[in-house]
Amino acid sequence: MRIFYTFIFYLAVPIILLRLLWRAIAAPAYAKRWSERFAFFSPLTPNKKVIWFHTVSVGEFIAALPLIRLLQARGDVQLVVTTTTPTGSERVRASLGESVFHVYAPYDLPSVLTRFIRRTKPSLLLIMETELWPNTLAACAKRKIPSVLINGRMSEKSARGYEKFSGLTQPMMQHLTKALVQNKTDAERFNRIGLPVGNTEITGNVKFDLTLSEDVRTNAATLKQQWSQDGKILLWIAASTHQGEDEIILDAFAQCKKNPALENLRLVIVPRHPERFNSVASLCISRGFKVSRRSEKIVSDDAHIILGDTMGELLLMFGASDIAFVGGSLVPNGGHNFIEPAVWQLPILSGTSVFNFAEVSRLLVDAGALTLVPSAGVLAQQVEILATNSAERVKRGQAASAVANENRGALAKTLNAIDAFL
Repeated sequence: MRIFYTFIFYLAVPIILLRLLWRAIAAPAYAKRWSERFAFFSPLTPNKKVIWFHTVSVGEFIAALPLIRLLQARGDVQLVVTTTTPTGSERVRASLGESVFHVYAPYDLPSVLTRFIRRTKPSLLLIMETELWPNTLAACAKRKIPSVLINGRMSEKSARGYEKFSGLTQPMMQHLTKALVQNKTDAERFNRIGLPVGNTEITGNVKFDLTLSEDVRTNAATLKQQWSQDGKILLWIAASTHQGEDEIILDAFAQCKKNPALENLRLVIVPRHPERFNSVASLCISRGFKVSRRSEKIVSDDAHIILGDTMGELLLMFGASDIAFVGGSLVPNGGHNFIEPAVWQLPILSGTSVFNFAEVSRLLVDAGALTLVPSAGVLAQQVEILATNSAERVKRGQAASAVANENRGALAKTLNAIDAFL
């Protein structure tokens, strides 16, 4: 089986390089530090036990950050933090600086993984949420390095996909030492695709353990004062939007602006990927809206839209807003994190594609905190209801906050489970 893996993935090397080149055309940062992806970097010289912590991109890293800080506080471990995307890499460096050893994650090729493991010497691999690769897990198992999935989730769509390749999936799941998963449904799906029941533990969703620091609260209040012109303007944030979604949001916003009662409504639109900042700005302008950009710091008094074109400030922007829409959901992407706006006590709107956050969305919908909308028209109607009824905004926002508070505790359970391997 290992020979088969090796053949398949070495055959994929040209495809990997072409894909890297293609992504670099859209986002030039992908062309930088490419050698790290093949594990060419100066070796780590640790004097403590090394934990390799993999977080794919920004969302996974932000969710992992409280756990990373708790592990650092132990004082007896050295962390190697890897990401796949440049935006994730930027967040690691901005948040942790030189306190961790950071490089891009190695490609899932046997020789690359051998080189990476030799240069970092990990004693434990922690993987955030969904990034399972057969050669990576096999390489760790061969060297008796435990691999633990953190905050694991498995959508029904993903489970069916894994089942189609059971010949590859089941050996891979046998190499995964432990899966700390969000809920019972996730656990059942992992077991269904080959993970032994004894290797599964339900710990909850660590994203619920988000804590807003006093600095974040103060900065959000200052930003809200600026963007809302001291409370004269109501702010609707459309966060983590994807291609094909911005047009729907702008249609809804245009419909809202036809209502004289919503003259004071301003849209904050935050594209998920930085390479789309300029194109989304152009789209907004082509629709006749006046746009200010967050990166320019100054917001024009007559701006209809603020473009969130900075990285690492989404939590802050939620805190400055009054109504939240969470993107990746009006297109079939599966949605994004609802917990950040919930912690800020915001009423939440979303499209109907939420399979990546099925359990969280169910809890929020059942509580009356989240409303799923299928179209621009329904989105506009919901924004109008919330924008013109402050009592309804408060009611839904408090319901969202209650869901977030009731589901805390996963972080402590996760840390306890990790301690068993240290």
